Amino acid sequence: MLRLSPNPQQLLRRYRQLHNTAAKLAQAAESTAASSSTATSKWTANSLRTGLIAKKRGMTVMWDNTGVRVPVTVLQLENCQVTANIVYKRPNQTEYHAVQLGASDRPSRTTTSQMKGHFRKANVPPKYIVKEFPVTPDAHIPVGTTLSAVHFVPGQYVDVIANSIGKGFQGTMKRWNFKGLRASHGVSVSHRSAGATGAHQDPGRVWPGKKMAGRLGGERITVQNLTVMRVDSQLDLVFVKGAVPGFDDAQVLIRDAKKGLISTAKAHQAIGDYEKVLPKGVDDLPFPAGTKEMAQKLPAVIEAPSKRVTSPFSPRD
Repeated sequence: MLRLSPNPQQLLRRYRQLHNTAAKLAQAAESTAASSSTATSKWTANSLRTGLIAKKRGMTVMWDNTGVRVPVTVLQLENCQVTANIVYKRPNQTEYHAVQLGASDRPSRTTTSQMKGHFRKANVPPKYIVKEFPVTPDAHIPVGTTLSAVHFVPGQYVDVIANSIGKGFQGTMKRWNFKGLRASHGVSVSHRSAGATGAHQDPGRVWPGKKMAGRLGGERITVQNLTVMRVDSQLDLVFVKGAVPGFDDAQVLIRDAKKGLISTAKAHQAIGDYEKVLPKGVDDLPFPAGTKEMAQKLPAVIEAPSKRVTSPFSPRD
């Protein structure tokens, strides 16, 4: 009996069906695993969560429950969403895991075609800024998830990364805090001069890295160990104690403090001092992230308790 071989187009169609079915099954399994891990996972000292992208809105002051006045910087989230989960295998066979976030919706007409396709695949609107944060393998977040200000807990420490304000070409006194020359005797029209910059005939040159006049500011700056004083889930505001680099309405990156939170937690866990793994007043951190759904179950405004033992207004013995 003569058996006819299938048509090449039929084979191609069948292979495409098999590929689509396998891709759908893999996607369904991945989403199921992500949802189950999100529901059951818990933060540990070895976990590394994603950060957030926010806008610096300016500075103000607030008073804690003991009446102490605290200067704070207001950071606001603008529809911060997950656009991709990144897993990359390095040449040494170790894996790099990261969560890519996008923030601040932008018009579609000002977005490039390549980025339109990227956002369309993630099922999110186009964004002005896209950044990725390294995470541990258990801290991936489903694509399309909208993050909230409750991702950070009042009382914990964070690092804030941004570009500092550019101040142009400045002299050594402003740029390097030089003392300057004498303001009275022996100096003529050189009071803010840098002084001698060279050496002798040998080496006959100025050493590289010499502190001299030049451009000041406009650099990527990380301010470490800032305390989260308050979060507002309705307006997506994060109040951090102290100053933050950048001008008003600049985009900033917020992450868990590497030294004040992560390294400290690992050190206390290693010696079995579990009560000091997290800062005082912080019981747990949302893991893998604080989402909009989580924010609906919490109070609109959460403030950090004062770290002072006594009130500054009560008389001392």
